[in-house]
Amino acid sequence: MRRNMCRTDTKKGKKKGLLQVICRDFSRNKALHLMLLPCLILLIIYSYVPLIGLKMAFERFIPSKGLFGEQEFVGLHWFRYLFNMDDFFYALRNTLVISCSKLILTMAASILFAILVNEVRNRKLKRTIQTIVYLPHFISWVILASVFIDILSPSEGIVNRLIMALGGEPIYFLGSNKWFPFTLVVTDIWKEFGFGTIVYLAAITSIDPGLYESAAIDGANKFQQIIHITLPGLMSIIVLMMLLNIGSVLGGNFDQVYNLYSPQVYRSGDILDTLVYRIGLVDFNFSLSTAVGLFKSLVSTILISISYFLAWKVADYRVF
Repeated sequence: MRRNMCRTDTKKGKKKGLLQVICRDFSRNKALHLMLLPCLILLIIYSYVPLIGLKMAFERFIPSKGLFGEQEFVGLHWFRYLFNMDDFFYALRNTLVISCSKLILTMAASILFAILVNEVRNRKLKRTIQTIVYLPHFISWVILASVFIDILSPSEGIVNRLIMALGGEPIYFLGSNKWFPFTLVVTDIWKEFGFGTIVYLAAITSIDPGLYESAAIDGANKFQQIIHITLPGLMSIIVLMMLLNIGSVLGGNFDQVYNLYSPQVYRSGDILDTLVYRIGLVDFNFSLSTAVGLFKSLVSTILISISYFLAWKVADYRVF
């Protein structure tokens, strides 16, 4: 009895100590907590409150009855229906292939370009190049899609005119299941690699210049310095960027795909987000679209957890 009482008193003491630490920390950083409050409120409103709608994935939802009305509970019916849909597996495959290609190739292009720009010694030229390459990041896909539709047109587009001038046959980039995924990847790389370059350039400038001087004295050329100094120095930021982007692998960039695709390329270009859009807002099957969204969220959570674990084990990198 005395031991149990001692343990209970110890637990109570620890709880009181923890509460005192929390209260002390809050009082010391009251201004910072108050600055964080609006963001926390927005997070709750737009990220946590909408989770109530996930119950539609387990109901035969009828909009006229309302979200909190008496809906028919169907359990896992919509998930079984989902896994029997051919369109779902096409969309899942396309999402993984397109997103992984974008992630890997955009990172590679950003790292390579950052290394090349870092070697430019003229500051004005360097800043001009940086500004030019990251500007496309701020242009909406609604605008860019209309530009690419004109450029890649099989009859009037400048790209196909060049191909025909060289003796080739015109290619229907936006209407061919063979070429559409390639077009999505290339256009996304062109739009986003410049913005990623800024991050890697900042990381390169943090590398100790003495390492390059020592390597030059030892006879290392520029390529050897990049391999043995620059890339290892960038490894931590590369891992961080991979972690930040791995959770969006199932996103696939809805804006880009929605503005460029057409029914002819559903087989190779349809992704989970566009499938949810068509099922929910075009066919008005809110329960099935919610089931797809819930599946996507669960898989994204698993991917983030695995990537964090691998980064910790392989690169000894921790976010927290």
